[in-house]
Amino acid sequence: MEEKKFEGKSKITLAIDHIHCGDCALNIERSVEHVPGVLSAEVSYVLSSATVYYDPHRVGEEQIKKAITKPGYAIKETLAERTRTFWKERRSFIFLCLSGATLGLSWIFGWIGLAPRHLPNTLAVVSLILGGYPIVKSAIKTLLIPDLNVDTLVSIAAVSAAAVGAYQEAATVIFVMLLGEFLEGLTVGKTRKAIASLIQLSPKTAWVRREGNEVQVPIEDVKPREVVIVKPGERIPVDGKIISGCASINQSTLTGESIPVEKEVGDKIYCGTFNESGSCEIEATQVAEDTKLAQIKRLILEAQTQKSPTQRVMDRFSRYFIPAIILIALATFLVTGEIVRGITILIVACPCALVLGTPTAVVAAIGNAARQGILIKGGAYLEQMGRVKTLLMDKTGTLTYGRPRVVEIKIFNGMDEKELLYWAAMAEKRSEHPLARAITEKADEFGLNIPHPQAFENFRGKGVKAQQNSRSVIVGSSEMMRSEGVEIPEWARRFSESKQLEGMTSLFITLDRQISGIIFISDTVREGAKEVIDRIRKEGLAEIWMLTGDSDQVANRIGRELGIRYEAKLLPEEKVMRVKEWKRKGQVVAMVGDGINDAPALAAADIGIAMGAVGTDVATETADIALMADELEKIPTLIRLSRKALQVIKQNLIFALAFNTVLVLLSTQGWVTMILGAIMHQASSLLVIFNSMRLLRRT
Repeated sequence: MEEKKFEGKSKITLAIDHIHCGDCALNIERSVEHVPGVLSAEVSYVLSSATVYYDPHRVGEEQIKKAITKPGYAIKETLAERTRTFWKERRSFIFLCLSGATLGLSWIFGWIGLAPRHLPNTLAVVSLILGGYPIVKSAIKTLLIPDLNVDTLVSIAAVSAAAVGAYQEAATVIFVMLLGEFLEGLTVGKTRKAIASLIQLSPKTAWVRREGNEVQVPIEDVKPREVVIVKPGERIPVDGKIISGCASINQSTLTGESIPVEKEVGDKIYCGTFNESGSCEIEATQVAEDTKLAQIKRLILEAQTQKSPTQRVMDRFSRYFIPAIILIALATFLVTGEIVRGITILIVACPCALVLGTPTAVVAAIGNAARQGILIKGGAYLEQMGRVKTLLMDKTGTLTYGRPRVVEIKIFNGMDEKELLYWAAMAEKRSEHPLARAITEKADEFGLNIPHPQAFENFRGKGVKAQQNSRSVIVGSSEMMRSEGVEIPEWARRFSESKQLEGMTSLFITLDRQISGIIFISDTVREGAKEVIDRIRKEGLAEIWMLTGDSDQVANRIGRELGIRYEAKLLPEEKVMRVKEWKRKGQVVAMVGDGINDAPALAAADIGIAMGAVGTDVATETADIALMADELEKIPTLIRLSRKALQVIKQNLIFALAFNTVLVLLSTQGWVTMILGAIMHQASSLLVIFNSMRLLRRT
């Protein structure tokens, strides 16, 4: 059980047992919503949980729990209740087996004709009582709410069939219904387990350093700022920062990255990730329920309890559907005079497939996405993402790496590239400027061993001067060269200016006051970004725009490289205006950004998608969808999965409506028997679930 307090209202999440189908979830919702003081209730059949928002001044938790248990359901809470729930679950299976065994004997004795005449009917009645007891009990409790559900239809059908002497048919209908519910439970259980595996990654214990000793303590006893020891082959128990050692961390559980990431002193690591090799000590920054994993777990569970727009429509539809079916069955009986036809209509028209069509698809898709490092915050966002027509993308940190890199080196005076880079990196070794870091990183790529300069001088905003082995080096802008009296050849100046028009920064390098070359630095497009854009277009999105606050020259270079249109020199509020303009055109708009500078635009779009959210709380909270890893490749995967989910939902609903309609029409003509109707009804529910489970496969 989990409880949270909000301004003026409270929220309680309860795990519930004995939910057989989607209609059971609706029963609980209606029962709870009838309680004065309850603001809203959302029950997930797939997750077997209820989320209730209520006014704590008007209603208490116990009243809410009573409303859940009133229709015959159990709350997983205390050991005694869990024990009772365990036997309740087994009791249903026992009833199913006993009902099936006695029914089987009834048909066998009836076929062989050697037993007394009354024995087949007696066994059928026993089977009917054993199997019908839980169904009739649920129907009576639902009527007391008052409400109607699938059990009400089945109970009326079974009692009516028994009343006209069709004992074996009535028992068979009940058995088929119980068997169908059992198979549904097994099938949906696979989806439930797939989701549970994502949120049960936190280890139970942790090794911490206390008073100079390594001690193993329960995870809930670890305190912030404590030193936690992580050994090879262990799962990380807390969020923290490495203070000694190094490790190869598999972050796939959070980000979907398949390759382990090398972590060293100063790097952040997260709870639930796995230490492939190496050992380290970390300073705990977030523990227990404050970790990133716990935050993601809460968001996943909340996402799957929130109903999508389609599901809400279907739930409202089912409230009117059941009374309508009862009237149709009654009218058929009055017109034809055949009660069997009316009974069959009650059996075939149960809206189980209709109720299950949307939530099973939504939960399967959200679970699949979470396994791939994509956090979708609810069915509404999944459906909306499936309808996106326009994709707007931030430049810095989204389409580009968001940090300067050396992109070109121009050599003068016969010096080779490595030598020029050696002297430039030596001069910049003590500088903390981002451009200096770009040069030293490039030197590292070449495997150069760069010494510290013997003398160093920094000219803020212009460049640096350094000396090494009696040789002087200057690295800086053309303005720096002028102030130092270094003459730049005209052709070199023109070449530098042409590169600057493309959005690059030019740094001149002199050795002993002679121009030796130019290093060009800029933010670079992410590797594979062009292929990602092409894949997005293949998913049917023709309108792809880049929105950036950078200059026209930079935006033009990136836009040409990626083959997309752009708008440049936009302030954050202007990005919001552009998003709203696209929405006014009737487009469903998704905005992709880093979740920090782009928070207003992410919030304004129909769907806000934040990249690299594993490192930022702002991104996870602001966006509707968060890509946990800093990987652009997740976007076409997200689009494809959401569109496939939307297709599956439509397939499920069309199939359920068409199937029910055809069966009802056939039943009114007397072409469907009660037993066949029960089998067809359960088959439709299972087909819908199986169709939804296709979304669990990686796309």
